[in-house]
Amino acid sequence: GCVNKKTYGPSYEKPFVLTTFTILADLARNVAGDRLLVESITKPGAEIHSYQFTPSDIVKTKGAKLIIQNGLGLEAWISKFMMSAGDIPKVKLTDGIKPLLIDGDAYAGKPNPHAWMSPQKAIHYVDKIADAFIKIDPQGAREYKSNASTYKAKLELLDKELRDSLSLIPKERRFLVTCEGAFTYLARDYGMEEGYLWPVNSESQVTPRRMVNLIKIIKENKVPTIFCESTVSSEAQMEVAKSSGAVFGGTFYVDSLSDLNGPAPTYIDLLRHNVELITEGLSLSGVKK
Repeated sequence: GCVNKKTYGPSYEKPFVLTTFTILADLARNVAGDRLLVESITKPGAEIHSYQFTPSDIVKTKGAKLIIQNGLGLEAWISKFMMSAGDIPKVKLTDGIKPLLIDGDAYAGKPNPHAWMSPQKAIHYVDKIADAFIKIDPQGAREYKSNASTYKAKLELLDKELRDSLSLIPKERRFLVTCEGAFTYLARDYGMEEGYLWPVNSESQVTPRRMVNLIKIIKENKVPTIFCESTVSSEAQMEVAKSSGAVFGGTFYVDSLSDLNGPAPTYIDLLRHNVELITEGLSLSGVKK
């Protein structure tokens, strides 16, 4: 029989796969079903853009069959990490997606990496994951395809649900203001304008000029409520709220799931949570005096 079954470390029972962050792990688990074990290199709440990986992260890669990353420059640390991790197959989920570009600023013309914030784009991620799994485990092809299509059907429904919710916001109030410009894909999908304190996650980019510009945008567009993301400090955004007269409407999950008891334990929960906050904050009924 099987003696000493270990469920962790290099002697996993099942082949295992690593993703660079928790959201990709959730997408991948939906495709993997019971055939593969999926782990995220970074933990919930980690800042993934400029993550500092540790020796124990490298140890985690021992025996991994695949490393799944987002790409589009999201994981600034990944090439160094891959050099230390050795020769493991990799897949970039944004390959084949036409990225939206960042406007203005030092980042102008660079791709915005947050494509997963659009359920339509997440469907592309799921296809890429299924293909990558079939490559490393051809016997599982049927199961991966079937899991992927079940999950993609859920994402199609989610897309419709989010579209319906956001369409309840009066047109002139569809202005989404957050800390990081991570909602570009979602705003594009659902016909919203966006404003933010910095384009790609790094709080060091908060400058007085940026704050003044954002306050001006909020006042000109009479934006009632503004938000920030869970992996960064909302301190600057609180200042912006005070100076602009907007209400701070809560915390979005973008680059990380919450823990299991939080509002965003899965990707689908994450988008629902964000859209709930947006509709509450921007629809007329939601204005708190």
